[in-house]
Amino acid sequence: MPARSIGTATISFGLVSVPVHVYSSAESTSAVSFNMLHKKCGTRLKQQYICPKDTEVVARDEMARGYEFAKDQYVVFSADELKALEEKATNTIDIAEFVPLATVDRIYLEKVYYLGPDKGGDRAYRLLAAALGDTGRAALGQYAARGQQHLVLLRPMNGMIVMEQLHYQDELKPAGEVPLGDGEVKPMELTLAKQLIDQAASDEFHPEKYRDLVRGRVLEAIQKKVDGQEITAEPTQDGGGKIIDLMEALKASLSRNAAQADSAERRAS
Repeated sequence: MPARSIGTATISFGLVSVPVHVYSSAESTSAVSFNMLHKKCGTRLKQQYICPKDTEVVARDEMARGYEFAKDQYVVFSADELKALEEKATNTIDIAEFVPLATVDRIYLEKVYYLGPDKGGDRAYRLLAAALGDTGRAALGQYAARGQQHLVLLRPMNGMIVMEQLHYQDELKPAGEVPLGDGEVKPMELTLAKQLIDQAASDEFHPEKYRDLVRGRVLEAIQKKVDGQEITAEPTQDGGGKIIDLMEALKASLSRNAAQADSAERRAS
């Protein structure tokens, strides 16, 4: 089944324009969500807003949006005022500069979209994708959509152009605020840690090896409920004694991994 476009845009850099389709890169329905029900009768509950001062339910047409600029003090905006503040959607991805892809830290990543050529944009699309791939650079620019202006990065991926929506600098919390402690890294422990990494190292990223086991359990339990079965808790497994000594933990991990590797080889032979 072909991918379904969620919108169109035009990549603009210099005097070159590339019309593109925008596609979601992931399924938004993958998460399992539950509804709130009345335990007594099983009816789905409705959400209501209640004014704590007047102790009454407030209808939607009686609501207003306000910004708290000080404790319990608000400035109120009308719907028209908020509409006027929204960024006008131009459907243009305005490229400001081309930066080395390796210099953009992954902490800025917020969302990812696939881009595909729109009608008449095939050659320009392929040209941009090839140029980005050959230079090792990514296109950095801004894109207005749904009333907001987003910082975006266009990067090549197997002949395709991927648009990454990035966080702005002021949206990120300073990493320096995280306390790191003052623990000493001992040379022998570092050597063992590197050996542990080498034991489990892979030359390529294979995401297909991993599955969301929790989601699978939830869906299985839901089907059991639908079929009228009772859900019983699985017995918890003992995680074993906690190893306090870091050196002993590293040695134990190396021994366990080596034993698992030997077992796997015997099964394969």
